Amino acid sequence: MIIRTEPIINETRSLPVSDDSKRSAGLFLIPLAAFVVIVAGMRAAQPLVTPFLLAAFLGVISAPPLFWLQRKRVPSALALLLVVAGVIIIIVALGALLGTSVEGFYEALPHYQARLDEQVAVLLRWLENRGVHVSEQRVFEYLDPRAAMNFAAGMLRGFGGVLTNAFLIVLTVIFILLEAASFPAKLRAILGGSGNSLARFEKVTENVQHYMALKTLTSLLTGVTITIALTIIGVDFPLLWGLVAFILNFVPNIGSIIAAVPAVLLAFIQLGLGAVLWTGAAYLVVNMLVGQVLEPRLMGRGLGLSTLVVFISLVFWGWVLGPVGMFLSVPLTMTVKIALDSDERTRWLAILLGSEASVKSVLAASSASSPAGPPGGEPPTPPPVAGG
Repeated sequence: MIIRTEPIINETRSLPVSDDSKRSAGLFLIPLAAFVVIVAGMRAAQPLVTPFLLAAFLGVISAPPLFWLQRKRVPSALALLLVVAGVIIIIVALGALLGTSVEGFYEALPHYQARLDEQVAVLLRWLENRGVHVSEQRVFEYLDPRAAMNFAAGMLRGFGGVLTNAFLIVLTVIFILLEAASFPAKLRAILGGSGNSLARFEKVTENVQHYMALKTLTSLLTGVTITIALTIIGVDFPLLWGLVAFILNFVPNIGSIIAAVPAVLLAFIQLGLGAVLWTGAAYLVVNMLVGQVLEPRLMGRGLGLSTLVVFISLVFWGWVLGPVGMFLSVPLTMTVKIALDSDERTRWLAILLGSEASVKSVLAASSASSPAGPPGGEPPTPPPVAGG
């Protein structure tokens, strides 16, 4: 008997892909690809993009004073001249302060690093005498305090580099302020009779200006208070650390910690452990009063950001735009959150970006708007049916 064997051929048949699956993949992949291209372009064009973003930030802050002067019947040209003069004075003052303080700090940095090495060696010997053996090389390998001081100086030097484009920044601010007065009329002409879209845009603009202005004022208060406190304690370069506190106060929660580290280290190097306690207490009190008491009262708790979102935006924008990106990270993210919160369709994204306090305020507002039931959370008793 002849047994015929035939080879078994494994056929792989491709499963049909539905149009809905293709459409869903396209809706995800196309925006992702566009996002990657935009981020890569911003990183490549960082020297050009950074001054324009800084000018936009200054323009948003400068617009309310300009409109206030115009409402007081100050001629538009004179109001614009006064506001631009204020912007120029601020940029020149910041540039001069950064130039003198950062250069002086860089000259003294080797001395501070040598003193820090001595202080760490003394601390390790004290631990060794008590039976705790720690290698000095391992300490600087896993925890290098000098990196914090280098980071602060490098960040301020990066800001000084951006401020060298002062002419470009001021010129851009002037054009932004010139367009700010006529932009609502242009938008009204574009939208025609769509009053909801215009009202939504005006609400977003007003909220962004409100946030930027108040955050700048509270950051200025933080910087001035830290400068006065460090001057009283006797820490070197108090103006420099006050400027660092002003810049990093735009980054809630994390920024105050980053700003305190180099000043506390310098107090330890220069004055000893007692000055460390006083310096740390000064930063703690100022940031608690400004960040936890004053800012929520002025801005409302609905304008908070999640700490995770703050950290991710700090790392992301710092990587894309450098030190100025770290400064603008939270204002940029907060602008996105305010825009998302203005539309019912995207409000859920704004809630995800918000802090726990902002979520509680949303829940409180929703519960206040809903009809109240009887205590205890039980459903209300239906009324008796007549004629039953």
